[in-house]
Amino acid sequence: MQSINPFTGKVICDYKEYSSSEVEKIILKVDQAFHSWKLTSFEQRAIFMKNLQARLLVKKEELAGIIVSEMGKVKREAIGEIEKCASVCGYYAENAESFLKNEPIKTEASEAYISYQPIGTVLAVMPWNFPFWQVFRFLAPALMAGNTGVLKHASNVSGCALAIEQLVSEAGFPENVFRTLLIGSNAVKAVIENPLIKAVTLTGSTPAGRSVASIAGYALKKSVLELGGSDPYLILEDADIETAARLCVTSRLLNAGQSCIGAKRFIIAEVIYDQFKAEFVRLMSEAKFGDPLDPETSIGPLARIDLRDELHQQVVKSVEMGATVLFGGFIPEGSAAFYPPTVLENVVPGMPAYHEELFGPVAVLFRANSEEAIRIANDTVFGLGAGVFTSNIEKGKALAEKGLEAGCVFVNDFVKSDPRLPFGGIKESGYGRELSVVGIREFVNVKTVVVR
Repeated sequence: MQSINPFTGKVICDYKEYSSSEVEKIILKVDQAFHSWKLTSFEQRAIFMKNLQARLLVKKEELAGIIVSEMGKVKREAIGEIEKCASVCGYYAENAESFLKNEPIKTEASEAYISYQPIGTVLAVMPWNFPFWQVFRFLAPALMAGNTGVLKHASNVSGCALAIEQLVSEAGFPENVFRTLLIGSNAVKAVIENPLIKAVTLTGSTPAGRSVASIAGYALKKSVLELGGSDPYLILEDADIETAARLCVTSRLLNAGQSCIGAKRFIIAEVIYDQFKAEFVRLMSEAKFGDPLDPETSIGPLARIDLRDELHQQVVKSVEMGATVLFGGFIPEGSAAFYPPTVLENVVPGMPAYHEELFGPVAVLFRANSEEAIRIANDTVFGLGAGVFTSNIEKGKALAEKGLEAGCVFVNDFVKSDPRLPFGGIKESGYGRELSVVGIREFVNVKTVVVR
């Protein structure tokens, strides 16, 4: 298992994969820790969680450096990621007890209520694109609920995985409440099937989600899946074009376009199409890719060369089938995994750029009338996020609520996760929710208690 700097191409570190016996021993220790951890008070758990929040902020420069070196995120975004992790720790430290308090239900019995109880050790299978945030949005609610956790992180960010384990230890959590498993994808099945693992959460590709869901389903274990996305943004004829273009480009280029909730498909009203296109292409063309440690860099390299090459093939095949490149669409010289901001139009069904997730800084523009816009937006197997830009707020809300098929819809802004709001998708973007009160209740026993 190797971590390779995608900017320099140099190997950062080689990691020895844990053996199956080592993995089993760790899971046993984490399960043993659960039986005492579940008995701790919310007050005590919150002390540890606030310690973790503080450690993240104290070490944010150092931790951001690990992110930059392992997956190429520009440093200011990496620092923002660590700060967001701190915020989710604070959020659940302050709110977990109220989210999981007993709920009385009026029945014929003298007393009846719902009790939310921890279920045990939860496996998290996490990706490389937000190597701290994806973990912490699971870790904070899971631990505050009284569960314990084990992490199988993406192999190319093993340094991040071990750093998270170390942070939990430094925060004073009891030993083995949270552990990292340095294992490959081929070892995940055995971990899910281990009887001491009670549930699994995965953020990743749709094929990975199908695999994990099938294994968990056969083992009769709860799973939550946050998978791919091809988020559509509707730009209506009454939208503020400059603001819409700026926010859409921001979303498309965030994390070098490697985001499941990044804006990817832009469906623009016919009457403003040319004006929006000109502004959008101008902003995309101004983005500077380069050294992720350079404050002047807009976007860093993609996380791996093979991922960059796969993205380019999606573009090339779409162009061969008739799509038009308005900007970008080439592989720059050099050994880094760069891909330039790219804009496509004249994309039609059958092309990779129409149907597949473009996990990099590639945008697709569609010209559409009002009747076609919703159809194009929903003509996808994905359903994670979506956006609407309009000056008519009531119309925007109506489209968000009843028109667009997605788990998250933002009006006059781009989609982003927030600890206070449920996050997740529908269709092939997965099921279940993370964050907010909904997220912390995914991995608890919703227990009915009735007293005569």
